Amino acid sequence: MTAETKDFRLDGIYVQRQEGFFMQRVKLPAGVISAQQARTVALAAERFGRGSLHLTTRGSIEIHWLTEADLPAMKTMLASVGLTSRGACGGAVRGITCGSSQDSAHFPQIEILARRLQRHFAGNPRFERLPKKFKIGIESSVAGKRHLIQDVGLVLNQGEDGRNAYDVWVAGGLGREPQPGFLLTPAVPEERIIPLIEAILRIYAADTPPGKRVKHLLRTIGEEEFRRRIAADPTSSEELPPYKGFPETLISGRTSTERVTAHFIAGNLTGKDLSALADFADSWSDGVLMVGSNQDIVFQPAAGKDGQSARAELEWLGFQPHADRQVTCRVCPGNHECRAGLAATRDIAAAVTEAMGPAAKRLTWAVSGCHNSCTQPQLADFGIMTSRLQRGEGEQRIPLFDLFRSQVDGLGEKIESGLGLTELIAAVQRLG
Repeated sequence: MTAETKDFRLDGIYVQRQEGFFMQRVKLPAGVISAQQARTVALAAERFGRGSLHLTTRGSIEIHWLTEADLPAMKTMLASVGLTSRGACGGAVRGITCGSSQDSAHFPQIEILARRLQRHFAGNPRFERLPKKFKIGIESSVAGKRHLIQDVGLVLNQGEDGRNAYDVWVAGGLGREPQPGFLLTPAVPEERIIPLIEAILRIYAADTPPGKRVKHLLRTIGEEEFRRRIAADPTSSEELPPYKGFPETLISGRTSTERVTAHFIAGNLTGKDLSALADFADSWSDGVLMVGSNQDIVFQPAAGKDGQSARAELEWLGFQPHADRQVTCRVCPGNHECRAGLAATRDIAAAVTEAMGPAAKRLTWAVSGCHNSCTQPQLADFGIMTSRLQRGEGEQRIPLFDLFRSQVDGLGEKIESGLGLTELIAAVQRLG
């Protein structure tokens, strides 16, 4: 990989496993995208990416099978509808994620903050060339535990005075050394969030070696010293003027409280699928789509539209709007396209799903092709992570898997290690 190719990452571009091909990641604040933007992404996939798209657990959309010659035109297409991929890969602030798209009461205000954060940090040269990726997530509650795996996790905590405030959790992450974040400070007013994150980023960039996340800095200096350094930064307690103006949100708080979801196997769909869903959004959800944390697409029916009719329409269009008709299983691209992937994750997921009994099918699952844990296996009821390759006959390399089970508190625990596929399937079958 050349130095020039490495620089592609700041524009959200990864080298694919197949030589000469690239993946473009499009980051969406809180996973929200307009119908117009979705049609442009769909067109880009059809024109440059063999018509295929992948939904991520962080609310982004990936387009694979791009050639280097496609990349400038791709960026122009995205920019034409206000989409950015800057910082979607590499040592920069990643897309502002939210796993609370089903929370109709609080999601609009979360989306507003997500858009402000993404506008402030994406493409800001002060926060590029970081030691490694820096992830920010906003949640309406701690129920999904996604605040525990972010470099900065914000959890809505509205005070009695009615001001928007957030509990700020820091230094979480998965990977080879999973570590839950800790509560840095509770109930931080929204006007202090950007200055506080800036302070954390400056300490991180100054004091952390290349290739390491914030969690490494915490382990090195300890929580007390971490807090001291943040507090010593003059902006950590700064409060910006209250934002005044029209709401910066595509999701309205005045429409239906229902949610309607189109489910996809392994988060994979085509450009034609996304274009059809954009048309559906225009008719049923005020022209807005949300990429959900389970690699699905979520809609909020507009005023006067009922969820039952919307689901019937989705089913008539050929989509699956019924969660109980398929297993909820998050799946990364694995070695089908990803250079880091150790296993054919789609095949593994299909084999495991087929072996499940009724009890197991009611649980949430995640299959990750490597230790990077992009599907967040430690947050599923049961998670499967490809841990390593074992030498088989001749040149054959056999993937081995670790099995995780969720806990009441914290990240899921590893309950099985180094399982072959047959052993993994047997473990799944024992769940019933």
